[in-house]
Amino acid sequence: MAKRDYYEVLGVPRGAAVDEIKKAYRKLAMQWHPDRNPGNADAEAKFKEATEAYEVLHDPKQRARYDQFGHAASPGGGFGTGGGGGGFDAGFDLADALRAFMRDFGGEGFDDLFGGGGRRSRAAGGRGTPGDDLQVRLPLTLEEIAAGVEKKIRVKHLKACETCGGRGGQGETVCPQCQGRGRLRRVQQTVFGQFMSESTCPRCEGEGRIVSQPCKTCGGDGRKSASDTVSVKVPAGVAAGNYIPLRGLGDAGLRGGPTGDLVVLIEEKQHELFERHGDDLLLEMPVSFGVMTLGGKVDVPLLAGGRATVDVAAGTPSGQVARVKGKGLPGLRGGRGDLHVRLRVWVPTRLTGADKKLLEELRKSEGQQPPPPSRSLFARVRDAFGG
Repeated sequence: MAKRDYYEVLGVPRGAAVDEIKKAYRKLAMQWHPDRNPGNADAEAKFKEATEAYEVLHDPKQRARYDQFGHAASPGGGFGTGGGGGGFDAGFDLADALRAFMRDFGGEGFDDLFGGGGRRSRAAGGRGTPGDDLQVRLPLTLEEIAAGVEKKIRVKHLKACETCGGRGGQGETVCPQCQGRGRLRRVQQTVFGQFMSESTCPRCEGEGRIVSQPCKTCGGDGRKSASDTVSVKVPAGVAAGNYIPLRGLGDAGLRGGPTGDLVVLIEEKQHELFERHGDDLLLEMPVSFGVMTLGGKVDVPLLAGGRATVDVAAGTPSGQVARVKGKGLPGLRGGRGDLHVRLRVWVPTRLTGADKKLLEELRKSEGQQPPPPSRSLFARVRDAFGG
């Protein structure tokens, strides 16, 4: 499928100002963000598409190249990371899109769900290179999701060296490889002409300075490996794919740079009885033929413990779904889902002699003979099974 025009994706004119582009992207990103559309592949694709368009159009260099050459401005029809814009290549994934969104909008709109503050500022020109953000996966049971839970997790990360206080040592000189710029420039010849790209200087790792007397404990890095136990409070109603940012618990920055964040990614463990659908739960409930035919009551288990009673009307077909209101999962923003009970005829595999005799008499009864197949019958069966 051909790529859509980036201006069309964001819904802005070609002469739009950067603030207008940012505002349009923020609106789309908040609408299609995976946290607000769990399990929705179409929303995920639109979120990635909007993020890719924003990454190109909010950067003057990449935008100029795009305006001139369109999607052919770089190999593969996507935009690389040259020029400092942080753009994506043609195969960027959801994780890249989420990182870009968190970078520019991490404190706007989603942190309030988890009680987090705004994303820390990383002003250009500050001392040290920022530390990396880390990600850990936190599997939860449906019971934990329903009630909310506080979990302790073990995290391996880089902490500031205690010997040198994170500075890496004593005495600083200008990096001879990049002459203090922290970046190395490279000119690339393409069919569209010359393009200049930049990369981080490998010697000073973007600092522009090197330590003349490195710390013996950390080797001049200003950090050392550590393992800590951290506590994370998970609110009730989270879903797989939601994430909780813990500020300042990632890797320490290089030589005194700001510390990264720890991102806790929520996963769900499969439940032996209940199947989740948003805030609703589904339970497959076996019911005897007699109850389905004559009617009666069935006790069904609840996720939180205890049981609820479901009334089964006489002549209920197998696959019919009954609803127990308010017995699903709590919503992350309030409210509560329902428990849907799919009633299935239970066929016994072991019968006594008396059971067999009764069933033989029932089978011979003319009133118990099934009707011939028909399209209307198939339609009713399909509807009953949710097809």
